[in-house]
Amino acid sequence: MGKILVTGATGNVGSHVASQLARAGLEVRAFARKPEKVQAGVEVVQGDLTVPETLEPALKDVESVFLLWPGMSTGNAGEVVSAIARHARRVVYLSAYVPGSEDAATHYGDIEHFIRTSGLGWTFLRPGGFSANTLGWAEQIKRDGVVRWPYGQASRALIHEKDIAAVAVHALTSAGHNGASYDLTGPAELTQAEQVRAIGEAIGREVRWEEQPVEEARERLLAAWGEPEFVQSALKAWESFVTHPEKATDTVERLLGRPALSFRQWAEDHAADFR
Repeated sequence: MGKILVTGATGNVGSHVASQLARAGLEVRAFARKPEKVQAGVEVVQGDLTVPETLEPALKDVESVFLLWPGMSTGNAGEVVSAIARHARRVVYLSAYVPGSEDAATHYGDIEHFIRTSGLGWTFLRPGGFSANTLGWAEQIKRDGVVRWPYGQASRALIHEKDIAAVAVHALTSAGHNGASYDLTGPAELTQAEQVRAIGEAIGREVRWEEQPVEEARERLLAAWGEPEFVQSALKAWESFVTHPEKATDTVERLLGRPALSFRQWAEDHAADFR
């Protein structure tokens, strides 16, 4: 098997992709803006996908690429995909595109289109909610033991980043995944209030949910994010999960031959972040 290039190699998912490939004894090269943050023992090329010329040296002798696009704009993604296609044979892309949804024209769909028309063999990973997003509650939990947030009954099947990485490694290293799009979730749906309780159990102390008025949350998010459209989209999504929960899929178990990791397992893995 040829060399595998991992972009986003210092992020929540990419770091696990790189480490899992390395532990399997495969040739892996990490592509990162901050190479000092890549785990020891992995070959690293410094660069930035938004500066395509930095990608060329990283693609030498590469057969497959794990692609994670930075940011919320397609920017020069078409140019990057073309560069990958000149060197590699396959790409596994960490997407979030939902065909037929209101966000069907977002950058995820655009990049999928670039890849589909590039001549590369491809696999798209489409995870739902990330367990790691709950790290946004860490300061409240450490300070007050309370999470004050809207839509406590919004329910999602959050996925552990290790499972996304494991599926990516499986797709990169085994046959039968070309042209496949995989919807990935955790094993069970939990409301946000239940997620908070699970974090409390993992760190050994009670953590309470306190429902925050939506307008108060909007003001707080506007101050933090500064993008009204993005804030409105996020609030609308959380509201929708109250009446239409994100359903768990069996994709992780079907591909890996083991159950997906639970949210409780994720909380135990990250307990230090909440203490």
